[in-house]
Amino acid sequence: MVAEGQRWVVLKFGGTSVSRRNRWDTIGRLAAKRMAEDEARVLVVVSALSGVTNELTAICAGDGIPARIEALVERHRAFCAELELDADGVLGERFAALRALGKDVRAGALALDWQAEVLAQGELLSSTLGAAYLRSQGHDFGWCDARDWLDAVSLPNASEWSQRLSVNCQREADAAFVERFSAQPTAMLITQGFIARHRDGRTAVLGRGGSDTSAAYFGGLLKAKRVEIWTDVPGMFSANPRDVPDARLLTRLDYAEAQEIATTGAKVLHPRSLGPCRHAGVPMAILDTERPELPGTRIDALADVIPGVKAISRRNGIVLVSMESVGMWQSVGFLSDIFERFKRHGLSVDLIGTSETNVTVSLDPSENLVSTNVLEELSADLEEICRVRIILPCAAITLVGRGIRSLLHKLSGVWATFGKERVHLISQSSNDLNLTFVLDEADADGMLPLLHADLIDSGAMPVHEAQVFGPRWREIEGQLRPKPTPWWPAERERLLALAGAGTPRYVYHLPTVRERARQLAGITAVDRRYYAIKANSHPAVLRTLVEEGFGLECVSLGELRRVFEVLPDLPPSRVLFTPSFAPSDEYAAALALGVTVTLDNVEALQRWPGVFRGHNLWLRIDLGHGDGHHEKVTTGGKKSKFGLAAARVDEFVDAARALDVRITGVHAHLGSGVETRAHWRQMYDELAGFARRIGTVQVLDIGGGLPIPYGQDDEPFDLDDWAEGLAEIKAVHPAFELAIEPGRFLVAEAGVLLASTTQVVEKDGVHRVGLDTGMNALIRPALYDAWHEIKNLQRLDEAADGAFDVVGPICESSDVFGHRVRLPSTTTPGDCVLIADAGAYGFTMASTYNLRALPAEDVIE
Repeated sequence: MVAEGQRWVVLKFGGTSVSRRNRWDTIGRLAAKRMAEDEARVLVVVSALSGVTNELTAICAGDGIPARIEALVERHRAFCAELELDADGVLGERFAALRALGKDVRAGALALDWQAEVLAQGELLSSTLGAAYLRSQGHDFGWCDARDWLDAVSLPNASEWSQRLSVNCQREADAAFVERFSAQPTAMLITQGFIARHRDGRTAVLGRGGSDTSAAYFGGLLKAKRVEIWTDVPGMFSANPRDVPDARLLTRLDYAEAQEIATTGAKVLHPRSLGPCRHAGVPMAILDTERPELPGTRIDALADVIPGVKAISRRNGIVLVSMESVGMWQSVGFLSDIFERFKRHGLSVDLIGTSETNVTVSLDPSENLVSTNVLEELSADLEEICRVRIILPCAAITLVGRGIRSLLHKLSGVWATFGKERVHLISQSSNDLNLTFVLDEADADGMLPLLHADLIDSGAMPVHEAQVFGPRWREIEGQLRPKPTPWWPAERERLLALAGAGTPRYVYHLPTVRERARQLAGITAVDRRYYAIKANSHPAVLRTLVEEGFGLECVSLGELRRVFEVLPDLPPSRVLFTPSFAPSDEYAAALALGVTVTLDNVEALQRWPGVFRGHNLWLRIDLGHGDGHHEKVTTGGKKSKFGLAAARVDEFVDAARALDVRITGVHAHLGSGVETRAHWRQMYDELAGFARRIGTVQVLDIGGGLPIPYGQDDEPFDLDDWAEGLAEIKAVHPAFELAIEPGRFLVAEAGVLLASTTQVVEKDGVHRVGLDTGMNALIRPALYDAWHEIKNLQRLDEAADGAFDVVGPICESSDVFGHRVRLPSTTTPGDCVLIADAGAYGFTMASTYNLRALPAEDVIE
């Protein structure tokens, strides 16, 4: 029954969503659900069956018209059979109309009005059979012709082609329109996307993406409660998941951001479809027909304004037109003359870059009829006033988000990546919503995953903002490795009791240390395992790891002394000393202790020959490249202070031989947080090459830096894949022992920092929770922009329904543990807050800055 005054919900379904029986069953269920839950009437807008519009387009080109028409008739007959419908009874008139168009006198000339009528048949067929099927399943559905309601409008300068085959529609309606439309008797209606009424009363079509746009027009005209675009993907993503499997679902956007993302490459929603809804203030949603339980992408005017890059996209086929003339400088009307020629050839300019003597513009073929002939004619016209160079094919890579200008300082990794390739044009939008780089298509290959990771690592893409970013594509597809369950929720009461003795306080869980040690011990390709004690030098941690068969790696004389104070019986052969720019007495003391010493420069041998003469040494080599989760943990390459330049290895070997120094190991550590299997294989392979040149090497040390999953959506390091890669490359170089020296992997997850809240305040809309400790206790967030999970241990069972900046008491602006951290809104002074995964580079990097006391330390067995 139709209730008077009910508002509408518009549901649009694309070609893949209307091409199977089970999808039509889903359409029926969703329509009935929306009608019940929203207490609204439902309008379903459908596309043609998948692939049908392509066939109709071929017919419009005059390609095999009779055969293609009969093939389309047979396809719809077969689908009617699948739906258990009488094809002739349901679609007989549609089949006759399609066949008549094939014999129409206009077909020979491929008249534009004839083409529009041909193209319209796909949606007329699908909507007619859909309405019949839904009624057969007991749904109260009626059918209406979109051409009775959507009127095409003529825009200034529009070509005859665009006024018939790529039209815009009237988007203003009065109350009488809504009243007339709502007078239809059924509770639910089905209509066509893509088609409208031309001003001559006949058919026009909306062009590419027309069905989305039709749904938006209906939503705007009816002042609908919502327009839902149902498709075969879960929504808009931070990148194309086909290129970037770690792309995040964008769950909430405002109209402007969604418009930019759609315009710059996202195929899931046509850019024109946003205008009508934005104009009328109608919310939109993009949802997955196969997985309706997913949140999808919600688009409206109420989305929180969150600064940051939301998406990165790529458009191929971009054409650049570079125009150069010394006569353009301070020449009045030069640009007008140029753009008049683009207008003359029906070309719309997208991006523009200018200098005193050059103007370069881009043409997007998705919005232009760009052909070789058009470009030749355009060039000939432009040559009358300037020199012209056509550059193609190009790709445009665009960053979209709020406040792009304010993020430039975070884009160093992005600039560096683009700096390796030739960039023809950089364009920053006047609305501060996008930044675009245009380069050769071939140079753009493989860049999106690197750039996406750079944006996340730098914090420019704030993926921790749950209001905007949802699950990763690989998570949706069930491809993620599950994150281990942390130990600390089960130890909550013990932790709260320890916090009661005073905070700040580090607590280390030794069973977790043992578990991580045994995971690494199970990798058979590794012969020697050392623990980098700079990560955590607590005596209990050192004893535990030595008991598990690990040696210890030190970088200072102080660390060496700590090792032998805690473990006086430890054989010196199980200790490495790998300092950086240490004074000579530290090297002498280490050699006197009998530990293995690593050196990374020739100058030390030359300056202090008496210290090293006659000893065995390991050599640390800079392989010329680095990697890591942050520039400050990249320890290879020209800018790094670590390692001997590869070009000077022979010089080092000659100096060593002159001092009777024997090089028994070579070492490289190029950065921390590296996950790629290729990184480790390449490093192993390069070290083996140096080892063979040296001739006395027994051990290859590939360092540490194994990552751990700090963030809620991070994955654990794939140890199996790593081990497999090491075994493969070791089989190529069986003459050498393999050594590793991890730190973080063994202890980070085992440690937490407990703190007490001191104040909860609000300032200009930002809520802050203050702690009784700050960057003096845990400097990683300030130093590396590192992310740590932060929980209110006192209120662990309460909903984390508040967003807070968590800060410390240190007199520095960088004294921030996390922005917009989700904590219970009831958080109050005196609560115990836990900072997770703080067992590595926490206490060992702590200081008494501001004369704040060092944290206490405890262990849990």
